[in-house]
Amino acid sequence: MARTTSSAVLLLTFTFVFSISALPSPSLSDSTDAFVFGGCTQEKYVQDSPYESNINSLLTSLVNSATYSSYNNYTIMGSSTQDVVYGLYQCRGDLSMPDCATCVAQAVSQLGVLCAQTCGGALQLQGCYVKYDNTTFLGVEDKTVVLKKCGPSVGYDMDAMNLRDAVLGSLARTGGPYRVGGSGNVQGVAQCVGDLSVEECQDCLSEAITRLKSDCGTADYGDMFLAKCYARYTTGGPRAYSKAHSDKNTNDGEKTFAIIIGLFAGVALVIIFLAFLGKVFGGNAGK
Repeated sequence: MARTTSSAVLLLTFTFVFSISALPSPSLSDSTDAFVFGGCTQEKYVQDSPYESNINSLLTSLVNSATYSSYNNYTIMGSSTQDVVYGLYQCRGDLSMPDCATCVAQAVSQLGVLCAQTCGGALQLQGCYVKYDNTTFLGVEDKTVVLKKCGPSVGYDMDAMNLRDAVLGSLARTGGPYRVGGSGNVQGVAQCVGDLSVEECQDCLSEAITRLKSDCGTADYGDMFLAKCYARYTTGGPRAYSKAHSDKNTNDGEKTFAIIIGLFAGVALVIIFLAFLGKVFGGNAGK
Protein backbone atom coordinates (compact mmCIF):
# COMPACT_ATOMS: atom_id res chain seq x y z
CA MET A 1 0.00 0.00 0.00
CA ALA A 2 1.42 3.38 -1.02
CA ARG A 3 2.04 6.08 1.53
CA THR A 4 -0.44 8.87 2.04
CA THR A 5 -0.16 12.18 0.20
CA SER A 6 0.42 15.42 2.09
CA SER A 7 -2.26 16.93 4.34
CA ALA A 8 -2.52 19.92 2.01
CA VAL A 9 -3.45 17.69 -0.92
CA LEU A 10 -5.86 15.76 1.29
CA LEU A 11 -7.79 18.86 2.24
CA LEU A 12 -7.72 20.51 -1.18
CA THR A 13 -8.98 17.35 -2.87
CA PHE A 14 -12.00 17.04 -0.62
CA THR A 15 -12.80 20.74 -0.64
CA PHE A 16 -12.93 20.68 -4.45
CA VAL A 17 -15.10 17.58 -4.60
CA PHE A 18 -17.64 18.87 -2.15
CA SER A 19 -17.64 22.56 -3.06
CA ILE A 20 -21.03 22.06 -4.74
CA SER A 21 -22.56 21.20 -1.39
CA ALA A 22 -21.18 24.18 0.53
CA LEU A 23 -23.46 25.24 3.33
CA PRO A 24 -24.38 28.79 4.34
CA SER A 25 -21.88 30.67 6.45
CA PRO A 26 -21.31 28.70 9.67
CA SER A 27 -23.09 29.68 12.85
CA LEU A 28 -22.26 29.18 16.46
CA SER A 29 -26.01 28.86 16.96
CA ASP A 30 -26.60 26.53 13.99
CA SER A 31 -26.71 22.75 14.18
CA THR A 32 -23.45 21.30 15.47
CA ASP A 33 -23.42 18.71 12.66
CA ALA A 34 -23.47 21.28 9.82
CA PHE A 35 -20.65 20.71 7.32
CA VAL A 36 -17.76 23.21 7.31
CA PHE A 37 -14.95 21.53 5.34
CA GLY A 38 -13.30 18.17 4.83
CA GLY A 39 -10.85 16.17 2.76
CA CYS A 40 -9.85 12.64 1.76
CA THR A 41 -6.52 11.29 0.58
CA GLN A 42 -6.39 10.04 -2.98
CA GLU A 43 -4.74 6.78 -1.97
CA LYS A 44 -6.93 3.77 -1.36
CA TYR A 45 -6.42 0.81 0.95
CA VAL A 46 -7.29 -2.79 0.09
CA GLN A 47 -10.74 -3.89 1.23
CA ASP A 48 -10.73 -6.37 4.16
CA SER A 49 -7.06 -5.55 4.77
CA PRO A 50 -5.45 -5.07 8.23
CA TYR A 51 -5.43 -1.31 7.58
CA GLU A 52 -9.21 -1.28 7.11
CA SER A 53 -9.60 -3.16 10.37
CA ASN A 54 -7.35 -0.65 12.13
CA ILE A 55 -9.33 2.32 10.77
CA ASN A 56 -12.56 0.79 12.03
CA SER A 57 -10.98 0.20 15.43
CA LEU A 58 -9.69 3.78 15.54
CA LEU A 59 -12.99 5.40 14.59
CA THR A 60 -14.85 3.27 17.13
CA SER A 61 -12.41 4.43 19.81
CA LEU A 62 -12.96 8.08 18.84
CA VAL A 63 -16.74 7.75 19.10
CA ASN A 64 -16.56 5.97 22.45
CA SER A 65 -14.10 8.48 23.90
CA ALA A 66 -16.30 11.44 22.92
CA THR A 67 -18.89 10.36 25.48
CA TYR A 68 -16.59 11.46 28.30
CA SER A 69 -13.88 13.72 26.83
CA SER A 70 -13.99 16.68 24.44
CA TYR A 71 -10.60 15.75 22.90
CA ASN A 72 -8.56 12.61 22.43
CA ASN A 73 -6.12 11.00 20.01
CA TYR A 74 -5.24 7.39 19.28
CA THR A 75 -2.60 5.40 17.44
CA ILE A 76 -3.59 1.92 16.30
CA MET A 77 -0.53 -0.22 15.70
CA GLY A 78 -0.30 -2.85 12.97
CA SER A 79 1.89 -5.80 12.08
CA SER A 80 3.73 -3.51 9.66
CA THR A 81 4.40 0.22 9.59
CA GLN A 82 2.03 0.59 6.63
CA ASP A 83 -0.88 -0.62 8.74
CA VAL A 84 -0.46 1.97 11.52
CA VAL A 85 -3.26 4.56 11.65
CA TYR A 86 -3.32 7.81 13.64
CA GLY A 87 -6.42 9.77 14.53
CA LEU A 88 -8.00 12.40 16.74
CA TYR A 89 -11.23 14.24 17.39
CA GLN A 90 -12.01 17.52 19.06
CA CYS A 91 -15.26 19.18 20.03
CA ARG A 92 -15.94 22.89 20.21
CA GLY A 93 -15.13 24.16 23.67
CA ASP A 94 -18.69 25.14 24.62
CA LEU A 95 -20.34 21.80 23.76
CA SER A 96 -21.82 19.56 26.44
CA MET A 97 -20.59 15.98 26.50
CA PRO A 98 -23.82 14.56 24.99
CA ASP A 99 -23.62 17.09 22.14
CA CYS A 100 -19.93 16.33 21.68
CA ALA A 101 -20.58 12.60 21.45
CA THR A 102 -23.41 13.13 18.97
CA CYS A 103 -21.27 15.40 16.80
CA VAL A 104 -18.29 13.03 16.70
CA ALA A 105 -20.53 10.07 15.89
CA GLN A 106 -22.05 12.08 13.03
CA ALA A 107 -18.61 13.10 11.74
CA VAL A 108 -17.33 9.52 11.82
CA SER A 109 -20.46 8.33 10.04
CA GLN A 110 -20.01 10.92 7.28
CA LEU A 111 -16.30 10.13 6.93
CA GLY A 112 -17.16 6.47 6.44
CA VAL A 113 -19.24 7.41 3.39
CA LEU A 114 -17.32 10.34 1.96
CA CYS A 115 -13.84 8.85 2.39
CA ALA A 116 -14.68 5.20 1.72
CA GLN A 117 -11.51 3.08 1.37
CA THR A 118 -9.15 6.07 1.53
CA CYS A 119 -6.05 5.93 3.72
CA GLY A 120 -6.82 9.26 5.38
CA GLY A 121 -9.65 11.69 5.91
CA ALA A 122 -10.60 14.81 7.83
CA LEU A 123 -13.97 16.41 8.50
CA GLN A 124 -14.86 19.65 10.28
CA LEU A 125 -18.46 20.06 11.38
CA GLN A 126 -19.76 23.08 13.26
CA GLY A 127 -19.29 21.38 16.60
CA CYS A 128 -16.38 18.99 16.12
CA TYR A 129 -13.38 17.89 14.06
CA VAL A 130 -12.23 14.37 13.21
CA LYS A 131 -9.09 13.29 11.33
CA TYR A 132 -7.25 10.05 10.63
CA ASP A 133 -4.22 9.18 8.48
CA ASN A 134 -1.47 6.61 8.08
CA THR A 135 1.17 9.33 8.37
CA THR A 136 1.51 10.80 11.82
CA PHE A 137 0.29 14.36 12.34
CA LEU A 138 -0.20 14.20 16.10
CA GLY A 139 1.64 16.96 17.94
CA VAL A 140 2.76 18.56 14.68
CA GLU A 141 1.98 22.25 14.25
CA ASP A 142 0.49 22.99 10.82
CA LYS A 143 -0.54 26.51 9.79
CA THR A 144 -1.70 25.61 6.28
CA VAL A 145 -4.84 27.57 5.35
CA VAL A 146 -7.62 25.02 4.97
CA LEU A 147 -10.64 27.32 4.68
CA LYS A 148 -11.01 31.08 4.39
CA LYS A 149 -14.42 32.68 4.18
CA CYS A 150 -15.15 36.40 4.32
CA GLY A 151 -18.53 38.09 4.34
CA PRO A 152 -19.53 41.05 2.19
CA SER A 153 -17.81 44.35 2.86
CA VAL A 154 -19.73 46.81 4.97
CA GLY A 155 -17.48 49.69 3.90
CA TYR A 156 -14.80 51.21 6.05
CA ASP A 157 -16.14 52.18 9.46
CA MET A 158 -13.27 53.13 11.75
CA ASP A 159 -15.22 52.52 14.95
CA ALA A 160 -16.48 49.10 13.80
CA MET A 161 -13.06 48.01 12.56
CA ASN A 162 -11.35 49.18 15.73
CA LEU A 163 -13.89 47.24 17.77
CA ARG A 164 -13.35 44.13 15.66
CA ASP A 165 -9.58 44.42 15.97
CA ALA A 166 -9.93 44.84 19.73
CA VAL A 167 -12.02 41.66 20.01
CA LEU A 168 -9.58 39.69 17.87
CA GLY A 169 -6.70 41.12 19.86
CA SER A 170 -8.31 39.89 23.08
CA LEU A 171 -8.61 36.42 21.56
CA ALA A 172 -4.91 36.49 20.73
CA ARG A 173 -4.00 37.44 24.30
CA THR A 174 -6.40 35.10 26.10
CA GLY A 175 -4.95 31.81 27.29
CA GLY A 176 -6.32 28.33 26.71
CA PRO A 177 -7.09 26.27 23.60
CA TYR A 178 -10.69 27.58 23.34
CA ARG A 179 -11.31 31.32 23.43
CA VAL A 180 -14.39 33.49 23.07
CA GLY A 181 -14.86 37.23 23.33
CA GLY A 182 -17.05 40.07 22.26
CA SER A 183 -17.95 43.72 22.59
CA GLY A 184 -21.20 45.21 21.39
CA ASN A 185 -22.25 43.50 18.18
CA VAL A 186 -18.77 42.09 17.54
CA GLN A 187 -18.29 38.47 18.56
CA GLY A 188 -15.22 36.29 18.18
CA VAL A 189 -14.18 32.69 18.80
CA ALA A 190 -10.91 30.79 18.37
CA GLN A 191 -9.68 27.27 19.13
CA CYS A 192 -6.61 25.06 18.76
CA VAL A 193 -6.55 21.32 18.21
CA GLY A 194 -5.73 19.66 21.51
CA ASP A 195 -2.48 18.00 20.42
CA LEU A 196 -0.63 21.33 20.23
CA SER A 197 1.50 22.64 23.08
CA VAL A 198 0.66 25.97 24.72
CA GLU A 199 3.34 27.72 22.65
CA GLU A 200 2.28 26.06 19.40
CA CYS A 201 -1.36 26.92 20.06
CA GLN A 202 -0.49 30.57 20.64
CA ASP A 203 1.62 30.66 17.49
CA CYS A 204 -1.12 29.06 15.39
CA LEU A 205 -3.87 31.35 16.67
CA SER A 206 -1.72 34.45 16.20
CA GLU A 207 -1.25 33.44 12.57
CA ALA A 208 -4.97 32.75 12.06
CA ILE A 209 -6.01 36.07 13.61
CA THR A 210 -3.44 38.06 11.64
CA ARG A 211 -4.58 36.44 8.39
CA LEU A 212 -8.22 36.96 9.30
CA LYS A 213 -7.77 40.70 9.76
CA SER A 214 -5.68 41.18 6.65
CA ASP A 215 -7.59 38.88 4.28
CA CYS A 216 -11.15 39.76 5.30
CA GLY A 217 -10.56 43.52 5.52
CA THR A 218 -13.90 45.28 6.09
CA ALA A 219 -16.03 42.11 5.80
CA ASP A 220 -18.89 41.86 8.26
CA TYR A 221 -17.80 38.35 9.23
CA GLY A 222 -14.79 36.12 8.65
CA ASP A 223 -13.65 32.54 9.19
CA MET A 224 -10.00 31.47 9.04
CA PHE A 225 -9.36 27.74 9.52
CA LEU A 226 -5.75 26.61 9.58
CA ALA A 227 -4.89 22.91 9.77
CA LYS A 228 -4.49 23.00 13.55
CA CYS A 229 -6.53 26.03 14.70
CA TYR A 230 -9.17 28.54 13.67
CA ALA A 231 -10.36 32.07 14.40
CA ARG A 232 -13.75 33.59 13.49
CA TYR A 233 -15.55 36.87 14.01
CA THR A 234 -18.82 38.57 13.19
CA THR A 235 -19.85 42.22 13.44
CA GLY A 236 -23.56 41.41 13.45
CA GLY A 237 -24.15 39.97 16.91
CA PRO A 238 -24.06 36.38 18.20
CA ARG A 239 -26.36 35.06 15.45
CA ALA A 240 -24.56 36.74 12.55
CA TYR A 241 -23.11 33.42 11.37
CA SER A 242 -26.63 32.28 10.57
CA LYS A 243 -28.29 31.42 7.29
CA ALA A 244 -29.08 35.10 6.84
CA HIS A 245 -25.60 35.33 5.32
CA SER A 246 -26.43 32.77 2.65
CA ASP A 247 -25.69 34.35 -0.71
CA LYS A 248 -26.62 33.44 -4.29
CA ASN A 249 -23.57 31.24 -4.80
CA THR A 250 -24.39 29.28 -1.66
CA ASN A 251 -28.01 28.84 -2.67
CA ASP A 252 -26.97 27.77 -6.16
CA GLY A 253 -24.56 25.27 -4.62
CA GLU A 254 -27.32 23.78 -2.48
CA LYS A 255 -29.64 23.55 -5.50
CA THR A 256 -26.92 21.89 -7.58
CA PHE A 257 -26.25 19.38 -4.83
CA ALA A 258 -29.97 18.60 -4.54
CA ILE A 259 -30.21 18.10 -8.32
CA ILE A 260 -27.22 15.74 -8.32
CA ILE A 261 -28.67 13.70 -5.46
CA GLY A 262 -31.96 13.55 -7.37
CA LEU A 263 -30.20 12.32 -10.51
CA PHE A 264 -28.40 9.60 -8.58
CA ALA A 265 -31.68 8.51 -7.02
CA GLY A 266 -33.35 8.48 -10.44
CA VAL A 267 -30.58 6.37 -11.96
CA ALA A 268 -30.80 3.94 -9.05
CA LEU A 269 -34.56 3.57 -9.54
CA VAL A 270 -34.12 2.92 -13.28
CA ILE A 271 -31.52 0.22 -12.59
CA ILE A 272 -33.79 -1.45 -10.05
CA PHE A 273 -36.74 -1.28 -12.45
CA LEU A 274 -34.74 -2.76 -15.35
CA ALA A 275 -33.48 -5.55 -13.11
CA PHE A 276 -37.07 -6.29 -12.09
CA LEU A 277 -38.21 -6.42 -15.73
CA GLY A 278 -35.30 -8.70 -16.56
CA LYS A 279 -36.39 -11.16 -13.86
CA VAL A 280 -40.06 -11.05 -14.94
CA PHE A 281 -39.43 -11.58 -18.66
CA GLY A 282 -36.60 -13.97 -17.99
CA GLY A 283 -38.93 -16.04 -15.83
CA ASN A 284 -41.69 -16.02 -18.48
CA ALA A 285 -39.25 -17.03 -21.21
CA GLY A 286 -38.23 -20.05 -19.24
CA LYS A 287 -41.78 -21.39 -18.96
